[in-house]
Amino acid sequence: MRYETLTVHAGQKPDPAYGAVMPPIYQVSTFAFREVGKPGPFDYSRSGNPTRQALETCLAALEGGTHGFAFGTGMAAEATVLGMLRAGDHIIVHNDLYGGTYRLLDSVTARHGVAVEFVNLRDLEALRAAIRPATRMIWTETPTNPLMNLLDLAAIAEVARAHGILSVCDNTFLSPHFQRPLDLGIDLVLHSTTKYINGHSDVVGGAVVVKDAALAAELGFLQNAMGSCQAPFDCFLVLRGIKTLPLRMEAHNRNALAVARWLEAHPGVLRVLHPGLESHPQHALALRQMTGFGGTFSFRLQGGQESALRLLSRVRLFTLAESLGGVESLIEHPWSMTHVSMPEEVRAAAGITNDLIRISVGIEHVDDLIEDLRQALE
Repeated sequence: MRYETLTVHAGQKPDPAYGAVMPPIYQVSTFAFREVGKPGPFDYSRSGNPTRQALETCLAALEGGTHGFAFGTGMAAEATVLGMLRAGDHIIVHNDLYGGTYRLLDSVTARHGVAVEFVNLRDLEALRAAIRPATRMIWTETPTNPLMNLLDLAAIAEVARAHGILSVCDNTFLSPHFQRPLDLGIDLVLHSTTKYINGHSDVVGGAVVVKDAALAAELGFLQNAMGSCQAPFDCFLVLRGIKTLPLRMEAHNRNALAVARWLEAHPGVLRVLHPGLESHPQHALALRQMTGFGGTFSFRLQGGQESALRLLSRVRLFTLAESLGGVESLIEHPWSMTHVSMPEEVRAAAGITNDLIRISVGIEHVDDLIEDLRQALE
């Protein structure tokens, strides 16, 4: 089946009990055994649930993987993947990434005896130089949050394979509609399904997809042991959101690129960070490894933080809020909101400055979105 068909049908055959077309919400904690020592396909919802299985099967199909895992939040997905590491292991992480991921790595993973090293992974020589005998994992995010830098996934995957290191990519910003890291050689792809995959700002969730059976077995063990799985009702909501993923992503992509082009021409805007613009330094890489650019990007304003805060206080249609990927347009200030958990010097070194604005462009009429930004800027 082609991708658009998979979003509607993958993992979602009519329910065998009563023929329900949409997988029912199996809102149960436990399942009856056939007899002692003979459970059915499911025994306890932490270990497996029919609604969750439908979502996990669908997610695996969309990413071109063989096994999918659904988690209670995006951070639960990340924590479970990081649970594969042991004290003494070394992980290389791109130095421009979501603030919550930085906090998890710096304040939790490192505390458990894992050496966490932040490296500019746009520089492949820097990546090679950072590899140690204890290096077990390379952590990527592309496009990066919030600076919209791109990482060459195929090249990073090649380096990882040559050294026997696992590679991870956070694919939240693009979804499998515009980027499939597993096809580029990455070992584990993860998502905050809260964002584009669900797309309606009404549930939080996370996902991991792999191709390798041994990795799948380890992730399945950790998901069960840590209890980080997603609840049945939330799985149902994410499944419902996935059915319109192709339509929504095309609308997000089209609107965001139009807004980015308008902002680029505005005298009050210093720079627009959008990989679909020809001015983006990695535009050629975007065209090579992505089939679209998503709906989230950032821009810098003339006048620094004062101008940024003024804009945030004047928008009417854009909602001042964290998160992204919903059908409604959101706007935020990374320096004081999504990335405040990073120390100031780390933010500044990465290029996250107080003049930076991040917007998640929704599926409203693009003329209304541009008019809102126009009146706020003027």
